[in-house]
Amino acid sequence: MKKKTTKRIVAAVCAAALSGCPAAGCSKGDPLHVQQILAKPVLKVDGESYSLSEAKVYLVNYQNLYGNVAGVDLWQQESQEGMLEEYIKNLTIAQLNKILSMDSLAKSRGIALEEEEIAGVQKAAKAYYESLNDTELAYLEVKETDIQKLYEDYALAQKLYKSLTVGINSEVSDDEARIMDAMQIVVSEPKKAREIKKALAAGGDFQTLAGSYNEADEVKIQFGRGELPQEVEKAAFALDNGTATSSIKTEKGYYFIYCVNKFNEELTDANKVKIVQKREKAAFGDVYDAYNRTISKKMYQDNWDSLQAKRSEEMPTDSFFAVYQEYCGELFS
Repeated sequence: MKKKTTKRIVAAVCAAALSGCPAAGCSKGDPLHVQQILAKPVLKVDGESYSLSEAKVYLVNYQNLYGNVAGVDLWQQESQEGMLEEYIKNLTIAQLNKILSMDSLAKSRGIALEEEEIAGVQKAAKAYYESLNDTELAYLEVKETDIQKLYEDYALAQKLYKSLTVGINSEVSDDEARIMDAMQIVVSEPKKAREIKKALAAGGDFQTLAGSYNEADEVKIQFGRGELPQEVEKAAFALDNGTATSSIKTEKGYYFIYCVNKFNEELTDANKVKIVQKREKAAFGDVYDAYNRTISKKMYQDNWDSLQAKRSEEMPTDSFFAVYQEYCGELFS
């Protein structure tokens, strides 16, 4: 379990290691040379592009948002630093790519920001720009109008997503979303399955038997539909609290399930949200993926490679998305 947690932390952190080095250490040479590099594009999609300076707004924020996860400073993990830098840069360019692609699709459908939405974006840009310290401003080389452009692009992408998912059915039944708390025993040999079946029939304690026989990673589990083999799911969802299945043969081995709570209300409600989001993602993906294959894209690899992701304590900014949510969240919810 500890290894899995560490991997999740590293993955999350990698999504934040975007900040390049401070302006004083990014490049050898005069300040004009630095400005020329920052003005160069890193990505162009269907005629619209992002420069290094604009990309670094995302980089710095991701780096600071995810550089410290669960009390772990990922930048202090020397064995992970290189992977973190690469992951954050890849994540940043992928995000910028998707925003420009979504904006292109929005424009092709005649979707544009309205006056109220632009006003919200302008307020957000002003608030975020004024939150930047001198070191951050010198490194990012952005003006308030650049921040406004980034927010406008982000807002248009959100508006497109909303337009493509507005008709999605948001009704999810308790049965479809039901999450069960249970215990499991999984074994690979029929002989062990017979022994467990006999012990349970004689009144044996399920958890004790699981401690002796279970070959799965976990004994205590929580699951919904589609997460276990079909024959196991069918038998498990027919259980009442405090009852167990008999031996269930599957391609993966033999299962025994004990029902602790057949309806976890809190997790079921949360799963309803996930199911709706999955429906929305599928509806959006069908349209977006088809359109995305038709537009031209160009990556300016040399320009992008000139940027390093490295944390600087002098650049703590991490509120780019929070400020947007504060001023624009309700407009696109």
